Amino acid sequence: MNTITRKWHQLVRWVRSWDPDTVKKVLALSFAGGLFITGAFVLWAATLSMPSRESVETRRIEQSTKIYDRTGEILLYDLHQDVKRTIVPYDAISRDIKNATVAIEDANFYHHKGIEPLAILRAIIKNLMSLEFAQGGSTITQQVVKTSLLEREKKTSRKLKEWVLAIRLERELTKDEILEIYLNEAPYGGTYYGVEEAAQAYFGKPAHAVTLAEAAYIAALPQAPTFYSPYGNHRDRLEARKNMVLDKMLEHGFITEEEFAGASAEEVDFLPQKETGIKAPHFVFYVVEELEEHYGKRMIDEGGLKVVTTLDWPLQAKAEEIVERHAKENATKFNAENASIVAVDPKSGEIRVMVGSRDYFDEEIDGAYNIALASRQPGSAFKPFVYAAAILKGYTTETVVFDVPTQFSTACSPEDLT
Repeated sequence: MNTITRKWHQLVRWVRSWDPDTVKKVLALSFAGGLFITGAFVLWAATLSMPSRESVETRRIEQSTKIYDRTGEILLYDLHQDVKRTIVPYDAISRDIKNATVAIEDANFYHHKGIEPLAILRAIIKNLMSLEFAQGGSTITQQVVKTSLLEREKKTSRKLKEWVLAIRLERELTKDEILEIYLNEAPYGGTYYGVEEAAQAYFGKPAHAVTLAEAAYIAALPQAPTFYSPYGNHRDRLEARKNMVLDKMLEHGFITEEEFAGASAEEVDFLPQKETGIKAPHFVFYVVEELEEHYGKRMIDEGGLKVVTTLDWPLQAKAEEIVERHAKENATKFNAENASIVAVDPKSGEIRVMVGSRDYFDEEIDGAYNIALASRQPGSAFKPFVYAAAILKGYTTETVVFDVPTQFSTACSPEDLT
């Protein structure tokens, strides 16, 4: 019997030992306490007012995260320096984008009143069991309140405000109006906010003209825009999430089997990534992904963080020049189009240089893909490990090893290889 179970049994035995008068007093006090707490909560909730979206947006931009080199003086990237958002009316957004978003974010959106009590309870239980706060149980309405109306603060009162304001928002606006706000405010990767910017940036078309498959990609992004970026190293995960969106749309009756099959088979081409004012882009987005994983997207957007990294900018600039020059030489001489450099301080393990390709913005070589983080054959980098194993087995620098063709059988046992 574990400690929790033992304590529970002790509590039960103690309660059973109460006499009837004690039970009545406890029930009366509990009832009175419940009424007092409920009344206090109702009064507090009545004092809450809807903040203005403009004030929150100003705060969000002012408190943008900035990423610096190791000196803390050279700005590599300001996450909101080139923020792009084009507000479009509800009717100018594809029905597929709306349905895809509802299917993956909040399938019960058109039926609840702002919050989902069962989802909240389920999230609380999971968080208590895991001793983490990974489960949110948030509806689309709550996400609108959280991202567009509330200050960022880690307090229980903030979550209570979110619930109260979500219920109030549902009374003041229609479902379509709430969904319109969400689709115009949600982050879709990099500096793109809102579905109109996302559709134009990724597919070169307005939000009302995207295909079903393109809509599924757009709906897949807000959960983790940096991680799922079509220009990053997790295209396979983006593909899997897009397929999940289509599965959810089919499950909830938003599309037919025929539409599902067509969208699943459609090959979607993303436009080349536009160049922005950013230094060491591969490294910067590696840092952003790490930050989002540890602190969450909202903290990165609005936390006002000053992130001093380990990057040595003068070395990084030199490395970028070297990679570009020699990669182009290799393309001419050896038909090898790309290259990468990572330099690590051997004493501390800190990354001083990370060049993931010869040109981050070169679409012809898929430049945004970070070769430095890719899973690849180790090549000659594995030789020191082979030499170390050989030395441990008695080989010396004078040992002759014959370089001859050798056939290894998959039927060999470990003993045969020693």
